[in-house]
Amino acid sequence: MTKQIQLLIASNNQHKIKEFKSMLSTLAITVISPGEIGGITEVEETGSTFEENARLKAVTIAERKKLYVFADDSGLEVEALNWRPGIRSARYAGPCASDLDRINKLLTELDSATNRKARFVCVIAISDPKGNAKTFRGEVYGQITHDPRGILNFGYDPIFQPDGYDKTFAELQPEVKNCISHRANAMKKALLELNNILHCVE
Repeated sequence: MTKQIQLLIASNNQHKIKEFKSMLSTLAITVISPGEIGGITEVEETGSTFEENARLKAVTIAERKKLYVFADDSGLEVEALNWRPGIRSARYAGPCASDLDRINKLLTELDSATNRKARFVCVIAISDPKGNAKTFRGEVYGQITHDPRGILNFGYDPIFQPDGYDKTFAELQPEVKNCISHRANAMKKALLELNNILHCVE
């Protein structure tokens, strides 16, 4: 018989927390957000890859809070921009920029480019309370649209149209996006590890 454990989502992004809680709802674990434990201090993302940043956040917070921690680093990579903005996706238009600011900057840089291939990348890191961590990578491929479309979801979603669909992520219902997104693809791999943890915790 498995024992219930607490898993802290190491993010202050309420959109991400909502998505991850939905994806984790089938597991026999207690998923908690930073607000439920008095908040967490943001960890500076000093890594040069999504893997390094995700691991850094998970391990640092796990060791501080003595909890199992679930962290991610994700972003948009555009082929015509030499795979920018990448790990700088959230800071692409400056530290205080809005989602719309970032979208407008990217569309301006792409201008009339015919190659609009892009991919969203998500790397999830899961750490135990002692700082032992594993990472899981997920990707989804698509195209950058010429104009924003849709009001659902968040970030660069209004300008990313996944391959095989005629709608952007911001036009797709959350339950559809949560099945095909980069986070969903990384989560499928991470769930296997979480199940292993559940069966090993005494």
